[in-house]
Amino acid sequence: MIKVEKLTKRFGGFTAVDGIDFEVNKGEIVGFLGPNGAGKSTTMRMLSGFLPPTSGRAQVANFDVFKDSLRAREHIGYMPENVPLYTDMRVNEFLRYRAALKGVPSRRLKERVGDVLELCALKDVEKKLIGQLSKGYRQRVGLADAMSHEPDLLILDEPTIGLDPNQIRLVRELIRNLRRHHTILLSTHILPEVEMLCSRVIIINRGRIEALDTPQNLRAHLGQRGHILFDAIVPDARIAASNLRLLESVQSVSHRADGEWTIFTIQAAPDHDPRESLYRHAVENKWRVREISRPPVSLEQVFAQVTSGEEA
Repeated sequence: MIKVEKLTKRFGGFTAVDGIDFEVNKGEIVGFLGPNGAGKSTTMRMLSGFLPPTSGRAQVANFDVFKDSLRAREHIGYMPENVPLYTDMRVNEFLRYRAALKGVPSRRLKERVGDVLELCALKDVEKKLIGQLSKGYRQRVGLADAMSHEPDLLILDEPTIGLDPNQIRLVRELIRNLRRHHTILLSTHILPEVEMLCSRVIIINRGRIEALDTPQNLRAHLGQRGHILFDAIVPDARIAASNLRLLESVQSVSHRADGEWTIFTIQAAPDHDPRESLYRHAVENKWRVREISRPPVSLEQVFAQVTSGEEA
């Protein structure tokens, strides 16, 4: 559905997007993540035809976004971070107007507007002025607008920004239901949302793609380099920590007291698991052990390491 090759955007001497490559398959929900200023919104605007690239190519539904922009945009529904709405229009009037602008035939306008009002749970407010709606309803109007011409691809830039938890849940459920009929590229800062909705994740940082995989694979890969928690009762915590550092594949050891127990946080070498060695060492030294575990890695920890070099 999306194919991006060496896509680059420069603003004067600043490179916002630096030669990125990725693909999104039909029917996927793909999370597009990155810190502020990483190039997410710039990339989405280029894919939507709102911003020309400096170089590179992008295709949507096999149409070149830049050489055949009108045909490509027939297949794209774009919801920007700050949804532009005419606040003095009623919801149904606005959606009819927008659908007509996007080429929906007049004979189908009423049916199509009715469909998106239903899909986005807007029937109860269809005759209200947009300016009288809550933030949550306005976001849903923006999403209905993006869907009004039945696009194959939805590009959603922070669709839940500024919403309260209940509104976020409603919009999230709506996006989950849309996957049956649309391919979705989703940008958000709410990482648990990505884990719940997305089949794959793209992480961009400083204009370059740093990671592209399923959330499960990204967590598993980082987990191989993650921390191990080792709780034991030891005669002397400092001496015990020094001895643990001598074990094979152990890179570093820190510790803190928890009553009579000492909690050791152990950093293992990549692709090594020293838990068996830790257990044998504890048995040999007759330590009482409460826990030897590798805590699960969250997508938040993956994001932190990929974008800032922090350890999980």
